[in-house]
Amino acid sequence: MSRTRTLSPHARAILAVLLDAGGRWSHGYELARLADVKSGTLYPLLIRLEAQGYLEAEWQQPAEGGRPPRHAYRLTASGVQLARATPPGQTATSAVPRREATI
Repeated sequence: MSRTRTLSPHARAILAVLLDAGGRWSHGYELARLADVKSGTLYPLLIRLEAQGYLEAEWQQPAEGGRPPRHAYRLTASGVQLARATPPGQTATSAVPRREATI
């Protein structure tokens, strides 16, 4: 039997912003601004959502020379399902399945 865990309001906000992006890649700064989430909360959450298979991430080269590469994120198919199932205003009683680690 798999455990369930409630998504935080910040996670729901980030998922909603990524869902609104419609499959486009989004950068962390843009996500932080649109979801109103501080970077200290945002990046650990993005890492966790990626590890759980709800996001994919890639390094993108800058359009302008002299700038560092940036990490970009977008929802996977399971991430789209999760974002649709847990909108930002939903009550905290909803739970999402937690993926079990395989060894």
